[in-house]
This record gives sequence, C-alpha cells and structure tokens, in this order.
Amino acid sequence: MNFNAAWLRILRLLLFPVAVIYGCIIKARNYLYNRNILKSDKFNFPVICIGNLSVGGTGKSPMVEYLLRQLAGRYQVATLSRGYKRKTKGYAIAGKKATAIDIGDEPMQFHVKFPDVYVAVGEERVIAIPQLLYDKPDTDVIILDDAMQHRAVTAGLTILLTDCSRLFTRDIFLPTGNLRDERRSYKRSDIIVVTKCNDQLSTEEKQKIIREIKPLEGQHVFFTGIRYAQPYHIISRLSKRLSEDLSVLLVCAIANPTPLKTYIRQKTGHYEALYYKDHYIFTIDDLKEIIRRFKNLEGENKIILITEKDAVRLVKFSGELHDLPVYVLPMEIYFLFNESQQFNQQVEMFIQEFKGNLNHNYGKKEYKKH
Repeated sequence: MNFNAAWLRILRLLLFPVAVIYGCIIKARNYLYNRNILKSDKFNFPVICIGNLSVGGTGKSPMVEYLLRQLAGRYQVATLSRGYKRKTKGYAIAGKKATAIDIGDEPMQFHVKFPDVYVAVGEERVIAIPQLLYDKPDTDVIILDDAMQHRAVTAGLTILLTDCSRLFTRDIFLPTGNLRDERRSYKRSDIIVVTKCNDQLSTEEKQKIIREIKPLEGQHVFFTGIRYAQPYHIISRLSKRLSEDLSVLLVCAIANPTPLKTYIRQKTGHYEALYYKDHYIFTIDDLKEIIRRFKNLEGENKIILITEKDAVRLVKFSGELHDLPVYVLPMEIYFLFNESQQFNQQVEMFIQEFKGNLNHNYGKKEYKKH
C-alpha cells in the first residue's frame, strides 16, 4: 500500500461517523418509499434498470452495451441516463452534433457505438421517460443506466451489478466504504450479476458467492468477466496489437482501473499511467501533460492507451491527436458457466410480456402510479 492509499484509508476510517449518518438517511428514504409515503411511478411499458449499490466501477456501461447488442437488431431500443458531468440540464436526445459535454461521456459512448439506438439524458427519469416516448413513439424498450437509487421510477426489470472483488455484502456506507444504498436493497432487483470475475472462477467459488448474497426465490445470480478487443487509433481507426515489446502510457479516468491495469501488465513490456477521477473532463493542459509524459516514456515502440469512455472526452482534441499514437481499447462482458442464453431469455421474456398486449399510444404520457 503506497503513502497516499494509506492516508486515504485512515481518512475513511476517521469519517465513520459520517457513514453512520449517511446510512440512516438512506434507510429512512427507503422506508418512506417502501411504505408508499414517497411515491414511485411504474410505466406500462418495458423499462429495464441497470444499477448497483455502490459508487462506480461495477460495469454498468458494459452491461448496457451487452443488452444493446442483444436487443437492437430486433427492437427499437432507447437508453436513458442522467448524463453525469454534462454541462447541460434537463431532458435531451442525442443528435448528430451531440458531444460528451452535451450529454455525458457514457451516453455519448452509446451514441457513437450504436447509432440506431435512441440515446436520451435527463436527471428526473419520471419526467424524461414520457418525453422520450412522446418524441420517439416507435420505442420498444427503454434501458435506464444507473437508476437503482432513482426510486421515483420502478422499472419492470431491475438488474443489479456487484463487483466480484468488492461484493456489496462486504461493504459499508460512504464515505468509509463504497455503498450508496443499504445492502438489503438487493431485494428490489430481479437479476443479480457478479461482474469482473476471473475467467477461472470455479463452481465451488460461484456457489460460495451465491450463498453469501442469499438471493430471494426467483432471483437468479449470474457471473460475468471482462474481455478486451484489439486497440484502434482514435482518429484513423487503424488497429494495433499489444505485444511484449510495446511501451504504453495508460491515460485513464474510470472508477475502477484495476482489471485494465492487470490486462496491460500482462500484454505489454512496460507501462506507465496517468490517472484522473471518474468522468474527468480533459483540458488542453491535460493534453500537454499527456504528450510530455508520452515523450519521456521509455522505448521506441510506444503508444498512448485510453478507454472508450475516455475517448469520447478526448476526441474534441482531434487536431492535436491526429498524428499521435493514441489508441482506444474496447472491452465487453461475457457470461461464465455458459449462462448467457439463460440471461438473454429472461430479458426477452420480460419484453415479450408487453408485445401484442399494448400499442404505442400508451407510451406518450400514460403510466400507472404505485
């Protein structure tokens, strides 16, 4: 443990009284929703929520992309996100001129990778959903990104994610821990996905985790890992293979870079890293620092490596990046234990419950309150 990490751990421990107060507030809020004192709206429409109980780093965006790959060819899919760190407010749909500044980095990533998907943002989902369905009445299903704590809306299908190395069952409230919701809130989910698992996870380890989570009857627990594809240049899109004779400057502004660091360490001969806080908005001074660090990087065969989420925030410097070896590393999730079909079928069955029973008129402004 380095000096900064040690001090951060001490600070977190000192803030334990704050964690207790925060936990009481969250529990009181959940009590009010559970008792129907605070109202939650449920739409008569297939709405899927992807969420977690902790702050960042559980793989929500890769799960959204997995669902988009599975559904977009057969349904008109829309995503709805808060649009964290965007410079705009209120409801908006991504258009041809959208940028990460307008809609946020993760929605922009969806917009770039899935141009046929409707990508919308809005802080208040209960207001944004009817607006989205009014603007795009041919929508078949909406995926809510990071909406587990947004209890003003009750999704028809809730998928809870938890990092295998940081299970919610072993965590405590912020700021001492990483929980932003109480552990028992897992009971509000329909599916639990343990993410970022080692691909060698054994059946015994799987069953041990399931026993620790204690899923309710009807809750299925799935396990996923991360798979990286070949990097491509941010401007030219030409690909490059990672190899042991390659030196890498990793530029990373994501919540949990540990799996990425492990992968790069395994695939390259040497790497250095520049870390920024999650959703960081890069400035021209940051770019100058990245270029300076790259020039000082050892070796002749060297590149700058970034994530897809970081790429949508750096592409605004396309003029400066054109002649630099800046490569984007794509990633996706895969299901362990050959359970992808079972997961896909559960999602499909949920959507099909609405097919044939409803028409698109309900989507414009009608919903049921719970």
